[in-house]
Amino acid sequence: MKLVFATHNQNKFIEIKSLLPDYIELQSLNDIGCTEEIPETGETIDENAIIKAEYVRNNYGLDCFADDTGLEVESLAGAPGVYSARYAGEDKDDRANVIKLLSQLEERDNRNARFKTVIALNLKGKQSLFTGICKGKILSEPRGDNGFGYDPVFMPIDSDKSFAEMSLSAKSAISHRAKAFRELIDYLQR
Repeated sequence: MKLVFATHNQNKFIEIKSLLPDYIELQSLNDIGCTEEIPETGETIDENAIIKAEYVRNNYGLDCFADDTGLEVESLAGAPGVYSARYAGEDKDDRANVIKLLSQLEERDNRNARFKTVIALNLKGKQSLFTGICKGKILSEPRGDNGFGYDPVFMPIDSDKSFAEMSLSAKSAISHRAKAFRELIDYLQR
């Protein structure tokens, strides 16, 4: 089975490819010749995942899935949320996003947060959504060199390591993205 993963993010592509069974041939946007950035104009994480999946289906006619992920911090009323990738500006600078987040949490005791991933699958003319959530807290400073985005400052519940201190396999066992993709894989295997 061929499926397009509607992403240009190579880190995310590698992470997801490692989760999928061998019988699924995964292609990225670059693999299908889609070089443009798909506009993420939704007001929710769910809407952005749907928009990206619809873009691939409408413009390329291929079975595909798209995800959107946001970091939701309790004491910031759910921010950065849908704006997680662009929290510090349109250039999607991971380091700048982390710096802004830490500065906004400087005077706050409540550092509870969660990552939320939503996957929109367009397969044989039908759309399905899958959600994964990982709860944790925001650390006071970055730790670790693995991962991307907010991984250096997010520590999941029941862990003493940030996502960036974990191996890819350890992170994949508990992450929001892995949970959503396990739901997707279960669905594809039925």
